[in-house]
Amino acid sequence: MSGHSKFANIKHKKEKNDAAKGKVFTKLGRELAVAVKEGGGPDPNNNSRLRDVIAKAKANNMPNDTIDRNIKKAAGEGAGDNYEHITYEGYGPNGTAIIVKTLTDNKNRTASNVKNAFTKGSGNVGTPGCVSFMFDEKGQILVDKEECSMDADELMMLALDAGAEDFAENDDSFEILTAPEDFSAVRLKLEEEGISMADAEVTMIPQTYVELTSEDDIKNIQKTLDLLDEDDDVQDVYHNWDE
Repeated sequence: MSGHSKFANIKHKKEKNDAAKGKVFTKLGRELAVAVKEGGGPDPNNNSRLRDVIAKAKANNMPNDTIDRNIKKAAGEGAGDNYEHITYEGYGPNGTAIIVKTLTDNKNRTASNVKNAFTKGSGNVGTPGCVSFMFDEKGQILVDKEECSMDADELMMLALDAGAEDFAENDDSFEILTAPEDFSAVRLKLEEEGISMADAEVTMIPQTYVELTSEDDIKNIQKTLDLLDEDDDVQDVYHNWDE
């Protein structure tokens, strides 16, 4: 399972400086706008997609007033119209698989930036579908053990009763996996029970991982991932590098 390394990355990201947080908030603001537009309006009670993005924003320490402001702005006429979803797939060093999900208002700019990120890391963008078959789409919820009053068995039964597929206990976190269509219901049930979630989203989980032993390979994939992370158009990056 991938929950342990992802949880460590989440803790590291939450300690980022204000500039990095601002970039995360910009991306989340874009997601909120599209969720309002495509999910059925600004009321999270009637828009499960928006509800899930709000939960993701809160997990990233986005202030409530900032979330509300983004939703109100998105509810304005035409807001969110000009963004489209584009997914890129490609290869990093030593055949590592990378999927990049973007929300963009300028396809040419985004394509150029993504290609540049792959090239600078000695990788290349491939054709649609070239690596996605190596991943499973799953709802993934991570719970910080230190912030959870329930014991592992209680939490597992709560999650499974709500429709989760799998539950795992890691050193410092619990990981709950769901089918994509069951994610909202499971996340909402945990929220109703007062469970604090470090991360909750529909993600792409690798079926197998690739270990990199060469220093150059590690530097190159890190360069690609850093460049993608810095790009406001890039919403999510999935890879099968065993960090």
